[in-house]
Amino acid sequence: MEKAKFEIRDMLPIGITFVVLGIGLTYGLDVMEDVNADMTSGTAAANASADAIEGVGKIPEKMPQIALVIVAAIIIGILVRYLMVQ
Repeated sequence: MEKAKFEIRDMLPIGITFVVLGIGLTYGLDVMEDVNADMTSGTAAANASADAIEGVGKIPEKMPQIALVIVAAIIIGILVRYLMVQ
């Protein structure tokens, strides 16, 4: 089993990834809402698009927790590496 190694400089690409993910999800949800608005309500397609919007909409809700876990893992990894050298 391989151990992941993180350093401070790894935070910028991770942060940029979160920005791109947020922008992509925002525009994706906007497009999905436009598609859903064009559908006849009560049809299977309208229900499926509404469910898809709800499912994709939950990803941005979890992004703060995901970012917190990643940052905590980086900080803990740096501290463990520093303390083990001492």
